[in-house]
Amino acid sequence: MTGVRPLHLAAELAPAPPDGGSRTLADTVALARLAEDAGLDFLTHDDSFARPGLDALAVLARIAPETRSVGLVPTVTTTHTEPFHVQAAVATLDWVSRGRAGWRIAVSPGEAEARLFGRRPAPPTAALWQEASETAEVSRLLWDSWEDDAEIRDVATGRFIDRRKLHHVGFEGATFSVKGPSIVPRPPQGNPVVVVDATRPAARETAARHADVALIRASSPEEAAALRAELHRSARAHGRDPGLLRVLLTVTADLDAHPGGPAALARQAADWHGGGAVDGLHLVPAVPGRDLPRFAAETAGALRDRGLFRTAYEGTTLRDRLGLPRPASQYAPKGADA
Repeated sequence: MTGVRPLHLAAELAPAPPDGGSRTLADTVALARLAEDAGLDFLTHDDSFARPGLDALAVLARIAPETRSVGLVPTVTTTHTEPFHVQAAVATLDWVSRGRAGWRIAVSPGEAEARLFGRRPAPPTAALWQEASETAEVSRLLWDSWEDDAEIRDVATGRFIDRRKLHHVGFEGATFSVKGPSIVPRPPQGNPVVVVDATRPAARETAARHADVALIRASSPEEAAALRAELHRSARAHGRDPGLLRVLLTVTADLDAHPGGPAALARQAADWHGGGAVDGLHLVPAVPGRDLPRFAAETAGALRDRGLFRTAYEGTTLRDRLGLPRPASQYAPKGADA
């Protein structure tokens, strides 16, 4: 794959609405291992306050020790939740997975979900995404609030941390404020990977400001290319390097009923990626227990045969998989972080 722009593949473990069948944790672990054996970059796990079942963060934290290489990206809703707790949970997942964590930012616009908390009515969608953007911003600040070498663990003197290397973030947002520092040491990746579904216009500003991976939906390569270009322009306007924003096409597929099945999906991924429309593909399987194994074995296999997809994992973190650098702490002395 030397000299070829990498193609990234990801898949959803638990699409919404549920497929109707029962699935045990052992089934989910088995699917994650199949995806890992195929070399997929990461797995997402959908979630919402209206959805029954276990919390996505908790599920992936349990799956983390059962896997070694694949990235783990739960959906985390920033509405009605405390940003300090959100960042601590995502940082903990990064530690549990040894640097393979991300989080897919979501908002909760429904009044029924707001009533579950009883704190406030659901704000307008634009305000929800503004709050989500601020949650992403303060999360990065809190992840950086421990310098990488803040833990000293000096038994002789009984000192666990160097307090000079912990920092108050002093963040003031529109709906919350956070003093900091975090209660969790700086994650292995420095900043876990931020994923935003940027299909809807309301989410694109947050994606452009904060996402490492933006998910889009499009019916043609031209539409996808236009969305990717829009996200890149906006990222540049915010002072970011657009070359560090990965844009993946989300495809919901029943691989038993779509014409051509997994092979057709591989052709689409190759063509759209080769034309510069997207950086890869994110599959939402109609039936995970049936479609995800076929995607892992047949679609990824076909792309590997073309020399477009990895034959083995390189590096150890999700950032390594995505070709993203580990960011330096905003509070560390210049040149202190690798």
